Amino acid sequence: MIAIIINPLSGGASPATGRRRAELASDALARSGEEGEVFLTEGRGHGRELAAAASKRGARLVIAWGGDGTINEIASALVFNPTALGIVPSGSGNGLARELKIRSRPEHAIADAMRASPRLIDAGELGGRLFVNLAGLGFDAHVAACFDRDATGRRGLRTYARLTAREIFRYQAGTYCVDGVTVDRALLVTIANSGQFGNGARVAPSARLDDGLLDLVIFQERTRVGAIATIPRFFTGGFERLRGVTVRKIERISITADRPIPFHVDGEPVEGGTVLEGRVLPSALRVAVR
Repeated sequence: MIAIIINPLSGGASPATGRRRAELASDALARSGEEGEVFLTEGRGHGRELAAAASKRGARLVIAWGGDGTINEIASALVFNPTALGIVPSGSGNGLARELKIRSRPEHAIADAMRASPRLIDAGELGGRLFVNLAGLGFDAHVAACFDRDATGRRGLRTYARLTAREIFRYQAGTYCVDGVTVDRALLVTIANSGQFGNGARVAPSARLDDGLLDLVIFQERTRVGAIATIPRFFTGGFERLRGVTVRKIERISITADRPIPFHVDGEPVEGGTVLEGRVLPSALRVAVR
């Protein structure tokens, strides 16, 4: 049995788009000849509930149709579970889907997931929350929180870009103690399972989804203008070689600060405490990719 769980609003879509997604998913199931169900999420946390219930009913595959946040919810219900995760990318960045080279056309992504032999990938955990692409604190977590509470209610890449441009000069880089070492003027502290934020922006090019490790990337800025000037390197390559950037492989991490630490998991904002513990979860998730 296959379950397809759709976030009808991911990527800034309208409710009408959500209905069309459900019709396409139902048609794909009918053509496959396999028993299946199609669900539309109704709010935060609903995808996790639907995935857990489908797995309990014996689903061999649960396909998440949405962005990295939707994938995070559904994957959270499937870790260390025989049910495999499929992905139809329709978010603002689609970082994990890009890393896995999943095709962008929904009908192709669904067909590929149905036919694929699942492979094992790692997951990560930070502050008790699971992530499959990346987690972090600093500027990206700040923008994720702004995106989450944006008054316009609009989703999608344009809103994310607008908020990034608005906040880049307002944000104050933080000081953290990372595994006992003080890190000043940290603009980004990223814990990467895969290599990219999304939209082709690569923050950890050496990260591998199945190596049993996470990549810790710390970017300490010298000046804000200088930091802004590095942005193109996310897309053109070589960010990890810039001055102020350090990268190392980790299995565990401990981060402390003198105030509560906001962070994100796969772009979803979380309010943390003054101590964050993180770790890799090797071979935690089956993913159905061609």
